[in-house]
Amino acid sequence: MGRGPLRALWDEPRAVAPPGTAWWDRALVAGLVPLTVLEAGLRTDVVWPVWDAGWALVCVAALWWRARHPLAMLVVAYGAQTVAGVVPALAGEPYSVLNVTAVVLLLAYSLGRWASGRGVVAGCVFLLGAHLGREPQYDSSGASMLLGVGALMLPVALGALARFWAASQVRAREEVRLRERERLARDLHDTVAHHVSGILMQARAAKVRGRTDPTAAVEAMDGVEEAATQTLEDMRSMVAVLREGEDDGHARTPTYGVKDIPMLAQHHGEGPQVVVHTSGDVERLPAAIGSALFRAAQEAVTNARRHAVEPTVVAIDLARDKDLVRLRVHDDGRPAAPARGRRTTPSYGLAGMRERVSLVGGAVQAGPDPAGGWTVEAIVPVTPSARK
Repeated sequence: MGRGPLRALWDEPRAVAPPGTAWWDRALVAGLVPLTVLEAGLRTDVVWPVWDAGWALVCVAALWWRARHPLAMLVVAYGAQTVAGVVPALAGEPYSVLNVTAVVLLLAYSLGRWASGRGVVAGCVFLLGAHLGREPQYDSSGASMLLGVGALMLPVALGALARFWAASQVRAREEVRLRERERLARDLHDTVAHHVSGILMQARAAKVRGRTDPTAAVEAMDGVEEAATQTLEDMRSMVAVLREGEDDGHARTPTYGVKDIPMLAQHHGEGPQVVVHTSGDVERLPAAIGSALFRAAQEAVTNARRHAVEPTVVAIDLARDKDLVRLRVHDDGRPAAPARGRRTTPSYGLAGMRERVSLVGGAVQAGPDPAGGWTVEAIVPVTPSARK
């Protein structure tokens, strides 16, 4: 059950205030101190100038710590303004609080901006209680008192709005970072798993051949070296793209597309042969769609090498029919024995493939083929906006 709005407000933690005192607060205090002295000396209606100036300076000084201690500074400043006006009124003197004390409105803003939920509630209760308690001493009308309530609550509300806007910006940045981490995780999986599966197959072949034919074992190790070199180059390219995106602030472009799918057919001795066939205008697909299809094909080939039982051929068919692109990857591995059965629960790679394709509006299906083997099929629409 979700929390109600009042409970959510009560449990709201304090906002993280900037360290120290902001330069504008220091400038404001530095400017208001002489202005306070000047107002107290020049106003002819001020009966107790030293008294009024002293309490006004307390209000001004509270600005220095308003972000770090918003509730305490509000209580100090509004209490000082109240004492400055109520004591002369009780002595029969006219109202003569200095205009500088209006900085309490900025402290009310700070309450909504920085204080915890409990602090905001406590501060609002204090403001309303002090305001409604002191205004009758000034012979204020009901309309004037109501207007004062609005004037005090408005900056609190503005501070809360600024707080929630800042929090939404932080959440948006966190979501962007999370999506970047997820993209990086998918790219790492797709790149590393594909090449490491090849390295593993070559290493196993070298181990078997080394018992009878050392020359063949050396050839197999050459394949291991080639696959490891390609893995290293791909990871360096990935890091270079990430660094470039961070430096220039532009979107990170995919490193692979449909034009790179034929390189999946490069055969290194062991494992099934990979055959690629394309039809239709697949060369002019949008970069995002091309990258998603390449990664889907790469993951499907990797899964065939790792999980299929004695496959001989992995066929990749990529076809475009107007505004629809279809990728089909089929291996002819025979049905697995129950003890070794092919994994039927979604792997991270298959989940990443589905997520990647779904981001470009497509869908992925994977499972045993009625004609034998295993088939992965991805269908992606090419919308008019994607073609731009």
